Amino acid sequence: MSPQTRLAHSRRRARGRWRVPKLDPAGAARAAELYRRQRALAIAPLALLFAGILGLPLVFALFPGLDQVRLLGVPVSWLTLAVLPYPALTLLARWQLRRAERAEDTP
Repeated sequence: MSPQTRLAHSRRRARGRWRVPKLDPAGAARAAELYRRQRALAIAPLALLFAGILGLPLVFALFPGLDQVRLLGVPVSWLTLAVLPYPALTLLARWQLRRAERAEDTP
């Protein structure tokens, strides 16, 4: 869907002066609609991202004993900060990518 892909392919083939290819009016309208739809779909994952990151201090405040609990000699609070966010970010990214691709597939 991306006009950038078409742009990259046109650069390799074209000789001479390079010009930005123009989208036809229907393609430009579809690209603008997709942009708006995907931006609206990104609100939920972004809110979950901020809730997860900003919620970690709340977890530490609710469970102050996490500093004393150790797993393999490492405090669980450290593991929560160092390990837990990355799988959550990966799941959020996959979820958003699937939603954005589904939005592109619908006419």
